[in-house]
Formats: sequence, structure tokens, C-alpha cells
Amino acid sequence: MTATATATVDAAIVGAGFGGMYMLHRLRKLGLNCRVFEAGTGVGGTWYWNRYPGARCDVESMQYSYSFAEDLQQEWSWSELFAGQPEILQYANHVADRLDLRRDMQFETRVTEANFDAETHRWTLRTDNGDVVVAKYCIMATGCLSTARKPDFPGMDLFRGQTYHTGHWPHEGVDLTGMRVAVIGTGSSAIQSIPVIAQAAKHLTVFQRTPNFSIPSRNTAMPAAYEQQWKTTYPEQRAAARASRTGVLRNPNDFSALSVSEEERLAILEDRWQRGGTSFMASFNDLVVNQQANDYAAEFVRNKIRSLVRDPATAELLAPKGHPIGTKRICVDTDYFLTYNRDNVTLVDVAKTPIAAMTETGLKIGDTAYDFDAIVFATGFDAMTGTLTRIDIRGRNGESLKDKWEAGPRTYLGLMTAGFPNMFLITGPGSPSVLSNMIVSIEQHVDWVADCIAHMNDRQLDCIEADRAEEDQWVLHVNEVAFKTLYPSANSWYMGANVPGKPLVFMPYIGGVGSYRQTCNEVAAQGYRGFHLAPPARQAAAAE
Repeated sequence: MTATATATVDAAIVGAGFGGMYMLHRLRKLGLNCRVFEAGTGVGGTWYWNRYPGARCDVESMQYSYSFAEDLQQEWSWSELFAGQPEILQYANHVADRLDLRRDMQFETRVTEANFDAETHRWTLRTDNGDVVVAKYCIMATGCLSTARKPDFPGMDLFRGQTYHTGHWPHEGVDLTGMRVAVIGTGSSAIQSIPVIAQAAKHLTVFQRTPNFSIPSRNTAMPAAYEQQWKTTYPEQRAAARASRTGVLRNPNDFSALSVSEEERLAILEDRWQRGGTSFMASFNDLVVNQQANDYAAEFVRNKIRSLVRDPATAELLAPKGHPIGTKRICVDTDYFLTYNRDNVTLVDVAKTPIAAMTETGLKIGDTAYDFDAIVFATGFDAMTGTLTRIDIRGRNGESLKDKWEAGPRTYLGLMTAGFPNMFLITGPGSPSVLSNMIVSIEQHVDWVADCIAHMNDRQLDCIEADRAEEDQWVLHVNEVAFKTLYPSANSWYMGANVPGKPLVFMPYIGGVGSYRQTCNEVAAQGYRGFHLAPPARQAAAAE
């Protein structure tokens, strides 16, 4: 779609990932005129940008897809149990083609401003291309992991080699064959990319500040019988996923780790380790709420690391001890720990002696200089809020979203934020989002928003806004639930701890996908309790 100097639409949607794509589809069915703005050149969101070596989903393929259309579910076949980035991007493009979504999308366009006019109940959006778009609804489908966090080492511009960030990997690919490569970070993207980079590089040096727990994925080609089992039972499976805690069906054991003998406990943990994937955290029902139970699972994984990594000193550096298992997003890998047994891989601990600077030839750690041909920053994202606060969003009375969220994000249900009428957030902070199967949460949010807009249209209402008192209560509830668990004890990106200066606030809702959905449904059934709904501005003024 070509850029337009000015336009008026019913809904402006920011982002063409899985949230923005489905939002467009639902609003079209309501007869709304929509425009989607996307900074990239194509659809796919997270899977458009994250093309680093080894990028792969940690949710099984059969569960990581749209459920809103039966024909889409049946016609698409995944090649692997856990799909890689290229195949997920191919799926996103397939959906865009099947639903003819691109005709309402404007690519290579970044929204820079969004301002609400209280007199007209309309948003005015401006883009880096000079577009000015007026919309009744502003829907932020910007994703939870969209803004890469780049380090700010002294001398960043001095290095003469190549630098890459896993979250903005060149689309043409990178050939690291025969190079001396550094990877900075050992989070999820590093854990996935390090084994692949090690196979190509002459030598790979990994700089680790904080080790992370990782479970083998046990990825395989998609078993035909397993695919067929899912396709014949999709209605039941999808319903169960929507009612579950995480939106992922992983056969949880509904008993405590402390309720069984040590022998049985170890056998259960071993069984989950051999199965692979994040279902390890479903070994027992109290791993994220009971420190003693968590300690058993954490030590089990640490012992696995010790058995896999030949050098004892390296194994201890890779064995996480500073946070409970699962309180940072559990990683899923293919031969990550075994990679440190390779002769061309070195692990450098920078927890006590951090990276001092980048130089013309590499990195300086304390008094030691390291020379590289390429440096890979696997340094994560400004999660959940970073993309939104980088847009100059202003609500009633010119209130800035960035200022409102200065001490941490405040939302009602993660769907709206008080003072910013007609602006919806898809998987925003205060909703399950990153603690869930993202597509399950995306569909739930999009459906709720579409149903809300249909409700307003049927009643000739023009404006919806979250109540500040209800928002305060929801923020309090989100925090109360979080602090009943072990999650806040970790300095994780869930807390914003990976971004210097960001307030330490637990951002997602940990109360569970199923219970959260029920709450949202109850709010809607009660006439959108906690929201103020108003007629068109001129009618409201006349009534006064």
C-alpha cells in the first residue's frame, strides 16, 4: 500500500505481526475501514525481525498457529515438532495471502506520534514517511519483544569488524565461516544461536554475565500420526489450551514436588527432561510458588549441565544459581551445553569483571584484550513497554504515555490504559502475554477488542476509556498475584531488569490464561465493567 499524505480510517493498527494481522481480519468482518502500519517490509512481527541462526519457537508447532479458521488449521502442515523462524515466517505470509491482508497494510512505515483529540474522540497518527492519519480507534499490536536492547559500551563506533544484533539480523543472512566471533549474552537467542555459530566459526567466544536454565527441545521432524491426532481433535485441544494456565497443553502433574519420595521426584524430572521442551516446568504444580520444590528442579538441571559439559569450571559457570528455575523465561535448546565441549568454543565470565570497552579489534575485559572479526549482541529487548514508549503517544489533556508509565506500566486488563480513550493494547502489560502461548493470548485479545467495537457500533457509542480506579485495582491485583510466586525474585526482563534505569515492576499477569479470559469475559458481559462508554462527542455535548 502506498503512503498517503492524509487519510481518515475507522481503525489504525500499529504492527503487522500475528496480532495486527488477526486484528485487521476481525475488523474487516465488522465492515471497518482499517490501515495497518508496519516498520518492516513484510508481515510476521517477531518472526520477521529475528532471523538469527537457530531461531526457533519454544511452543510446539501444532499449538503455535491461529485457531480462528478451521481451513487454515487443516491446510497448513509443519515440517518439525518445533518450527524454525523461516517456516513460521512462511506461515505468516501464507495467512496474509489467504486473507488478502496486504492491501490494507503500509510497510516500511514507522508510527512516530499518536495524539487523542477529546473534542472529536479521534486519534491523529503521524509516521516517519510524513503520513497523517485520523482514526477512531488506535490499536497497538506492536508486540512484546520488538525493540532490541543494544549495549552502550565505550568505543562502540571504534570496532572495525562486523556487528550484529540477534533481534535485527540481516535478512540476506550472515556467513561467519572461518571467523573469530564473539557472542555477548546467554539468554534465549544466544542459547539458540551459539550451537549454530560454533559450527561455522573458526573460534567462538561467549561472554556471559548471567547463566540461564535451558531444557533440550528434543526437536524432530513432525510425526505424521502426531499431526493427524491434533488435526482431528483441534476443537477439544484448542478449548483446553484456552482454559489452561499458560495456553500450552503440556500434561501438567497436579501435585507437589514435596508430596512424593526423592526417588519418584527424580524419576518424574528425568521423564520431563527426556521429553524435552518447556513441559519440564509442569513436572509438579508448585515449582514457581514453593522455593523448596523449585530447588529440587533447579539442582536437577544444574546436575544435567555438569554431566554434559566436560570441563568442571565451565560447567559451574553455566549452572545458574542466582534465580529460581522458571522465573526467567525457561529456554529450550538443541545441543547448547554440549557446544562448550568443542575445541573452538570459549566461555568468558563477565559477571565480576564486565566488558570495559569495544576497541578497533574487539573487546576489552579488565586488562585483557580479545580480537574478533565479528561481534554478535544477544542482549535482548526492551520488553513489553519499550516499543510503545518510543512512540510519542498522548491521550487526554496531552498526557504522555511515557510519563504515565515512568514508574512502570499501568493498564486495565492489559487492554487499555486510563486517559487514553479508544486506544487498545494487544497483549499489553498486565495481561498473560509473554507468560503464555502468544498466539492464544493474541487471539483472545483481538476477539475481545473486536467484540467490544461491535458492541459500541450496535449502540452508536463512540468512545471507550478505562476507569482510573479500576486500573489501580487491576495493577494492585497483578502485583499481588506476582508476589505470591517466585517470579519477582529474579532480575528478569519480566521485571525490566535488563534495561538500565527501567523501573523494576513485574509486567505480565501471572494469574493464568484461563482465569484471565474468564475475567475479561465477565467484564464484557457486565456491560464492560470498569470502562466508560460514551456517545459521539457532539451528542455528549448536546446532552449536557
